[in-house]
Amino acid sequence: EVLQNHVLEAKVFHTEYGTGVAILTGAYRFSLTTNIDDLKLRRMPEVPGLQKPPSCWAVLSQDRVTIILLAIGQDLYLLDNTSCSVVVSDLRRPVMGSKEKLCEFNSSIRSPPKQMVWCMRPRSRQRAVVVAWDRQLMVAGNSTEAPRAAGRDGGAAGCSGCRWCVVAVAASHAFLFPTSAEASQEIFKIASMAPGALLLEAQKEYEKESQKADEYLREIKDQKLLPEAVSQCIEAAGYEHEPDTQKSLLRAASFGKCFIDKFPPESFVRMCQDLRVLNAIRDYQIGIPLTFTQYPLSMGGHPVDPPMCYTRLVLRRLYPLAIRICEYLRLSEIQGVSRILAHWACYKVQQKDKSDEEVAYAINQKLGDTPGISYSEIAARAYDCGRTELAIKLLEYEPRSGEQVPLLLKMKRSKLALSKAIESGDTDLVYTVVLHLKNELNRGTFFMTLQNQPVALSLYRQFCKHQERETLKDLYNQDDNHQELGNFHVHSSYS
Repeated sequence: EVLQNHVLEAKVFHTEYGTGVAILTGAYRFSLTTNIDDLKLRRMPEVPGLQKPPSCWAVLSQDRVTIILLAIGQDLYLLDNTSCSVVVSDLRRPVMGSKEKLCEFNSSIRSPPKQMVWCMRPRSRQRAVVVAWDRQLMVAGNSTEAPRAAGRDGGAAGCSGCRWCVVAVAASHAFLFPTSAEASQEIFKIASMAPGALLLEAQKEYEKESQKADEYLREIKDQKLLPEAVSQCIEAAGYEHEPDTQKSLLRAASFGKCFIDKFPPESFVRMCQDLRVLNAIRDYQIGIPLTFTQYPLSMGGHPVDPPMCYTRLVLRRLYPLAIRICEYLRLSEIQGVSRILAHWACYKVQQKDKSDEEVAYAINQKLGDTPGISYSEIAARAYDCGRTELAIKLLEYEPRSGEQVPLLLKMKRSKLALSKAIESGDTDLVYTVVLHLKNELNRGTFFMTLQNQPVALSLYRQFCKHQERETLKDLYNQDDNHQELGNFHVHSSYS
């Protein structure tokens, strides 16, 4: 159906079990898969009378059940595995019990919106809808009023990591948000007397060489709130996106620390480190607007998993920045530089404009003996790309024979695999290759191959003495070894 009618539209959706894709074909039918790593395409029931694409549609997934919600004119339909049902026959009169009403809001804009996106906080019931028109953007939620933002033509996206809404316009992107940091609100609200606000003012007056700095500082110290003021400034710096504002808050925190005995420096140092990474990836040339709320989540995971914040850099082939971040954060070799270099090498083997010799040499010059690098993994990628000779050249740099041999067998280079196994001195590895050859080659060719490898032949004879005595007789005949053949018949007569 896809080949005949093509795909009109596709939507990617995420569940706790994986990433899925839903498609609308030219025949106005929906199909979906809930996990692209285990691709099983399922066609959804047809929508009665659907002769043109729906005005909008979305994929909803919960508790292993995935459904499609679509709007056709004034009607709203739900598609599940077995049926298509009408949810709302008239948008002004919802069917009783069919939908939860979040809120009602009058935008006072008569034209229909270009885009609507859910915006939620994880593990929270705070929900809102971001609505975008040509030059207007609103966030509508439980409040009776919605914040507005004017802008050029663009789209909106809700972020599940925090309460930020991303506004994408023609040449840049911006944030519209009710900040999730109480510290920022306390410091920057009008006429604030919060400890952090007073400390910020004290630091600014100190830079002006004004005596007001001492007055502000005494006011905080008299209330014994100086540690809280420093902590507020440090926390607020994390939620600010302007580097100048971040620096101002951190300078205030550093100023306040001077008047505290034994203030633990870890939070200040960690915030400086985190902001340096965040500002690097938020740069307009990189364009990954990660928030401070999302940042700890992007650095989590299993100890051997690479942090998500630089995995995105690697996937976009921004290798120098990714390496600098790894070195700056002092990540382990498994997480850090070696993983990035391996990804770079796998990208290089896909380039068809250079010869196998040039690519293999360039990869070896860059990677060398870097701990954690597996040349066999890179060779496997080269083989998957159809570059078998390049894969063999890369395996020459692999120091572990146990990694070389299985891939050589997979590439049908059994004789080379046998030579590598013998060089390794690993008896079990030699047996593995010999038995593979026995199943792959005809009997005569197999015996001739072993004749050229005395070590393998000797090991195979030992194997036959215990497992296949009749094959041992054929080996002696092949070699014209009459004495051993006589011994074989004598032993056989005894048994």
